[in-house]
Amino acid sequence: MAKATKTYRITKTKSGRFGGDVRTYTQEGTLEELIKAYSYTLECGRDYQHEKGNKKINTQPKNIKSLVTNLYNASNNRASDGYSGETFSYVEL
Repeated sequence: MAKATKTYRITKTKSGRFGGDVRTYTQEGTLEELIKAYSYTLECGRDYQHEKGNKKINTQPKNIKSLVTNLYNASNNRASDGYSGETFSYVEL
């Protein structure tokens, strides 16, 4: 019997400076599809992980919770002041 592949929905919320202009984006797929869809964000965050105060980024996380954490850290790594204004959450479908 084959194991059912889990599907997730990641929601990215981006707020403008000083709390205005909130935008929400969603992406659905399996863990592998979501890693591929967000690979650019992960790679950009990894490029800045060597700078002081930035976190290490795993570009191939093994579970959805790790992916969401790495996306949040990657977006903050590439921000000039250390906070991008982006948050990520997920739900299992």
